[in-house]
Amino acid sequence: MSTTLPPTAPSAPEPTGGSTAETLLRVREYSIGGALLLLILVTWLANPAFLDRQGVEDLLLNSAILVLLATGQSVVVLTRNIDLSVGSVVGLTAFACGSFVSGTDRGPLSLVLLGIALGAACGFLSGALVSFGRVPALVVTLGMLYVIQGVGHAWAHGEQINAATVPDSVLTLGSGSVLGIPWLPLLSALVLAATGYFLRTYRSGRELYAIGSHPEAARLAGIPVRRRVLAAYVFSGAVAGFAGALWLARFGTVVADAANGWELTVVSAVVVGGIAITGGVGTVWGAALGALLLTTIGSALIVLKVDSFWEQAITGVLLLAAISTDRVVSSRSTRALRKRRRQ
Repeated sequence: MSTTLPPTAPSAPEPTGGSTAETLLRVREYSIGGALLLLILVTWLANPAFLDRQGVEDLLLNSAILVLLATGQSVVVLTRNIDLSVGSVVGLTAFACGSFVSGTDRGPLSLVLLGIALGAACGFLSGALVSFGRVPALVVTLGMLYVIQGVGHAWAHGEQINAATVPDSVLTLGSGSVLGIPWLPLLSALVLAATGYFLRTYRSGRELYAIGSHPEAARLAGIPVRRRVLAAYVFSGAVAGFAGALWLARFGTVVADAANGWELTVVSAVVVGGIAITGGVGTVWGAALGALLLTTIGSALIVLKVDSFWEQAITGVLLLAAISTDRVVSSRSTRALRKRRRQ
C-alpha cells in the first residue's frame, strides 16, 4: 500500500528574494548611498561649515527620529501593509510623556517606558483591525490618525508642554552625548541594528518577507500570518511611541500635534530606501539611508539658500523613481521565474 507524504511547508524566503532582485536591490541601496555622499560633498563645497562638528551633530540629530520611524514602518510595509498613524502617535506620546514628567523629578527610563507602552497600544488597535478584522490597512491607519489627533486635541485643549517644566535629566537625553556621539542617533542606530539583525537571522523575521511576497502562499505554508501582521503593527507603534518620548527630550516644548504630517515623509523614506510598497523586498538599512537622504536634502537646501518648496518637489521625484524601480524589479523577477519554470 502506497503512502502519500504531505508536502513539506517551504521555509521563509531570504529577505531579498532571487538573485536578480537581490542584485538590483543592492545596486539601488548603493546608488542611494552614493547620492547621499554626493549631496553632502556639493553642500560642503558650497559651505564648508556644513560638515563642521556642529553641522554634523545637527544633521545626526535631525535625522535620528525619522530613521527611527522608518525602521518601524519598514517592518509593516514588508508585510504588504502600511501605517499612516505613526506621526499622530509621536504627537500623542510626546504630549503624554510631557504631562507625565512635567514639574516632577521623573527620569528618562520611566519616560521611555510610557512612550513605548502607549505607542504599542495604538499599534495593537491598528494591527488587530487589519489582521483579525481584515479591514484594509490604508483605511484603518488613516482612521487611527484622525482618532489619535482628536484625542490629543481634546486632551491638550490648545495647551503645550514647556521645556522649563521638563526635568533636566530628560532634556539631557535629547541634547547630551556619550563619547562625543549624541544620544538620539545612537539610540536610533541601536534600534535599527537590532531590527535588521532580527529580520535577517530569525525565522519569524524572514516570515514577514514571505507574507509580503505572497500572503496566501505564506498562510498555506503554515505561517501565522495574522499574528505576524499584528506583531508588525505593535512594533511600529512601540517604535513611534519611543520616538515620541525622544521628541520631548529633543525639543522640550511640545504640543499635541507634534510630528503632524510626518506620515508621508516616513513612507517616502521607506520606499525611496528600497522597500517595495507591495511588500516582501527591501531592508531596514535601505530605509535608514532613505531617511538620511531626505533629511540631508532639507538641510542642504537651507544651507544653499534654496526655496523650501523644492524639498517637497525633490521628495516627490524620488518617490516616483523608487516606485518605478520597484516595478522594474518585480517585472524582471517575474520573467526570470517564468523562464525557470519553462526550463
